[in-house]
Amino acid sequence: MDNGISPAKKQKVANGSNNDADKIKSGYLKTQKDPENSVSLLFSLPEKVGALAQVLKIFESHQVNLHHIESRPSKQSSTEFEFFVSCDNKTGGLQEALDALKKIAKSFRLLSRKTGESPADGTVKTDEVPWFPKKICELDRFANQILSYGNELESDHPGFTDAVYRARRKELADIAFFYKHGQEIPRVKYTEDEISTWRTIYNELTKLYPTHACKQFNHVFPLLQDNCGYNPDNIPQLEDVSRFLQDCTGFRIRPVAGLLSSRDFLSGLAFRTFHSTQYIRHSSRPMYTPEPDVCHELLGHVPLFADPAFAQFSQEIGLASLGAPDEYIKKLATCYWFTVEFGMCKQENDLKAYGAGLLSSFGELQYCLTDASEKKTFDPAVTCDQEYPITSFQPIYFVADSFEKAKEKMREYAKTIPRPFSVRYNPYTQSVEVIENKNQIINLTHAIKGDLTLLEDALSKIGGI
Repeated sequence: MDNGISPAKKQKVANGSNNDADKIKSGYLKTQKDPENSVSLLFSLPEKVGALAQVLKIFESHQVNLHHIESRPSKQSSTEFEFFVSCDNKTGGLQEALDALKKIAKSFRLLSRKTGESPADGTVKTDEVPWFPKKICELDRFANQILSYGNELESDHPGFTDAVYRARRKELADIAFFYKHGQEIPRVKYTEDEISTWRTIYNELTKLYPTHACKQFNHVFPLLQDNCGYNPDNIPQLEDVSRFLQDCTGFRIRPVAGLLSSRDFLSGLAFRTFHSTQYIRHSSRPMYTPEPDVCHELLGHVPLFADPAFAQFSQEIGLASLGAPDEYIKKLATCYWFTVEFGMCKQENDLKAYGAGLLSSFGELQYCLTDASEKKTFDPAVTCDQEYPITSFQPIYFVADSFEKAKEKMREYAKTIPRPFSVRYNPYTQSVEVIENKNQIINLTHAIKGDLTLLEDALSKIGGI
């Protein structure tokens, strides 16, 4: 199970039903409600003296509380300035202020954590888009908006009555809660009991990896043993793993104190950032965990984030989520479930596992390769609507021909998501560029031409292909 995509156990408990039909639940986790209705605004005004004062006057007259405001020359017109404003609606005058701004603005866009479904005709309001981070440091803004804290356990959790275990979970969750982008991830001194739990899981799973896991996983795993201290007697540190991944594919690890909403978790993938827990499951049941733990993250997820094709595929899901309507976030979360969590692939006419939920589960890793489950070809347009159980082995698995083909299918599916722009990740600035006007397309074309020139030069030097 995984942060942001796997359901919190309380969803099953609160339902209170044991009917098989009721066990089919969505792993989609909604964004938490914002009691302050905080929003961000992006709008442009004609370049003139007093433009900023005019904007401030509007917010002042409607008693809107400003958190941040900045301006810059517009990327769309040399005669305009763009303004970015972050504010809240504590006093209730926000809507009136927005109406006043729309009357004077050349362009206007509302970025809000309060999202809704897109219209039935598939269109999107051009002035309202769900907020999403533009810079990697903006992941700090939602990192602590978690749906359940590390020590908040349900009554049927193996560690529910263990006060020492709950205190330890809180200790490790607090590390993540106070973490900020750019900091070194604090190292954890795991106890002998925790290492023993890790050892049991590690030894059982590593027996299966050579025959059950995909070749990319088996290529990377020995590298983790050599570079990150993967062995039965040591739980690797997230900082060491994060540095290794950054050297391989630019992916990085960020500690998280609990479950994120699906939108927030997927946003992290857009920046090649994986939110990971540091606490471990209860020692009384080492082969079971009702929520993500460090064993699931390090053994299930980490190895394939070091593979370039898989890293790109994962990022494609994240990029597709930015600014998407809520119903499409649910669809993307389902695609994530059947790929990054429970995906299978064809390799040399054999089926192999690549999903983290499989690679971190001794029982399901064996089960998925049997005929007991149905296998379907991965197609995002179909996969996104497939229901699935969250408390038992999967009855259906989706099979990809390759990570490259899965990536291309996700890109094609992303084109169907109703949003008034395209997005592109800039690895140099670790930021997301919103492509929505002619000048930005021209600049993108220049960048692509530069890459093609480099390709032509390289081909000429090796005598072509």
